[in-house]
Parts: sequence; structure tokens; C-alpha cells
Amino acid sequence: MPAEEGANIVVKLDDLLYARRMTLTELSERVGLTLANLSILKTGKAKAIRFSTLEAICRELDCQPGDLLEYERDRA
Repeated sequence: MPAEEGANIVVKLDDLLYARRMTLTELSERVGLTLANLSILKTGKAKAIRFSTLEAICRELDCQPGDLLEYERDRA
């Protein structure tokens, strides 16, 4: 079990934004979330994500949840 719960989930929001040539600010406006909350998600510091938020991000980035979130096995 990881030291921090959820530590093995990697958020690939930066990659998706880069591929779509979209800024975090633009995504924030489109999905109706604060820039601060999206930044917490982007840096992997979020403890949870609502399905409605996930749906909105996937809708605006034209992606699947698996494109945004990835599970990494422990490296130990």
C-alpha cells in the first residue's frame, strides 16, 4: 500500500492540454472550475474527483477518463 493514498494515480492533464493547445485558464472557464482547483488536480495533489468534473474535462478535451488518469504500479 502506498504511503499516501492515491499516490499511484497519475494525472496527465498537462499532456492533454498541450496536445489540444489549450491553457489551464481556458479549460477552467470551459468547465466552470476555479483555476486553483484545476491546478490541484493537474499537480496530482487532489484526493478525489467528482464524476461530473471528470465528465466536463473529458467533454472539453475530447478524451476518455483513461486518457486523463493512469495507474502506476509501485516501483519498489
